Amino acid sequence: MAAQKLVTHLWFDKEAEEAARFYCSVFKDSKLGDITLYPKAGHEVHKMKEGSVMLVQFELMGAPFMALNAGPLFKFNEAVSILIPCDTQEEIDYYWDKLGAGGDPKARQCGWLKDRFGLSWQVNPTLMDKLMKSPDKAGVERLFAAMMEMKKMDIAALQRAFDGK
Repeated sequence: MAAQKLVTHLWFDKEAEEAARFYCSVFKDSKLGDITLYPKAGHEVHKMKEGSVMLVQFELMGAPFMALNAGPLFKFNEAVSILIPCDTQEEIDYYWDKLGAGGDPKARQCGWLKDRFGLSWQVNPTLMDKLMKSPDKAGVERLFAAMMEMKKMDIAALQRAFDGK
């Protein structure tokens, strides 16, 4: 993988490789990179078995990621999420179904979901950004009200709300 100035680094208990492989299976433009194993050194601090997976590099849609197995000390929360801009309802349905499978069904609102690893994703239509910037304030209000009632985003329903239909 090419060196990047910014890399999203994700902390897992022991599922880094499983998560990286899962994400690479979901995103068509992806690749699994290097896998680094824990050495014997530092065991008194990291408590991980020598030779177990420490770091997994991977890339999704051109964006570099690193997954770390570092134990259960920290968990993901909604303060950080990964946004997937979608041009079509088919894309929204695909990512919603794939990433949401096995995730927390209670953590779904306004296009947000939590996957089975606890990572939050925003599966949002690109149309939303365009319409939110419209000078039609009444349309924006209707659009936003409709979005607030949704779990998975529905492009046609959002457009109808914006249009006042």
